[in-house]
Amino acid sequence: MEFTKTPGWLDWYAGPSQPRFKLPAGSVDAHCHVFGPGAEFPFAPERKYTPCDASKSQLFALRDQLGFARNVIVQATCHGADNRAMVDACLASSGRARGVATVKRSIGDDELQQLHAAGVRGVRFNFVKRLVDFTPKDELMEIAGRIAKLGWHVVIYFEAVDLPELWDFFTALPTTVVVDHMGRPDVSKPVDGPEFELFLKFMREHPNVWSKVSCPERLSLTGPRALDGEQAAYRDVVPFARRVVEAFPDRVLWGTDWPHPNLKDHMPDDGLLVDFIPHIASTAELQRKLLVDNPMRLYWPEEV
Repeated sequence: MEFTKTPGWLDWYAGPSQPRFKLPAGSVDAHCHVFGPGAEFPFAPERKYTPCDASKSQLFALRDQLGFARNVIVQATCHGADNRAMVDACLASSGRARGVATVKRSIGDDELQQLHAAGVRGVRFNFVKRLVDFTPKDELMEIAGRIAKLGWHVVIYFEAVDLPELWDFFTALPTTVVVDHMGRPDVSKPVDGPEFELFLKFMREHPNVWSKVSCPERLSLTGPRALDGEQAAYRDVVPFARRVVEAFPDRVLWGTDWPHPNLKDHMPDDGLLVDFIPHIASTAELQRKLLVDNPMRLYWPEEV
């Protein structure tokens, strides 16, 4: 099947630099994706974008180059609820990848068990309107109740302005809840302003809520970009991510977001993204929790 990329699509960065920051042994890239390849795993008819191919072998090569030991592969919206590409990558990883799936209410218990056996440990609910069609909240709550029995968690993707209207739904979820990219704060607003304070309150009052402190390249407004050897990239995002890491050191995760779907103005060098980590987790203890202890507890608890 032939697919034509969305006009203006930015492909992932070929030949990333070697990070200067040495990741702690056993580090987990806790947020990344695979796209297709489209010829093998076709993109969903209802998708909002058509990406380039980004295969499991390319992901695993990046993992090894950057110094990660493991990956958490999150279902990409371009594949809808067809989890085959993600599952195939998990199965090919020799136990070094876990998955986060997208499922519909109609999924059977046997299919959930098959996903679990393949390494899936969570489902993702996406509330970013430009990326997905609306799913009724009663349907999502029903799914959450079913996956809770498997010990899975719910990953939520939303934008900061939408947190007030989603608060009651999020706080009623019966599982661990992992927020993608700090709930996409507007980093032009003050880190101690009311919008980000609401997110911190959400985490403070609900000990089942975790956050990924990933995707500075998506959140930054003033850069500088992680390109051309830049060692202090995305400075405007640092205070937000550092605040979350220091306030909730046992409930944070980090991931590359490779292959960086839907970026519009630049594609970061993934090696330089790794060099962002010590700016937000400034001690060896915080780095180990963020990159090793927390993701292992959530995704490989049987090994902890």
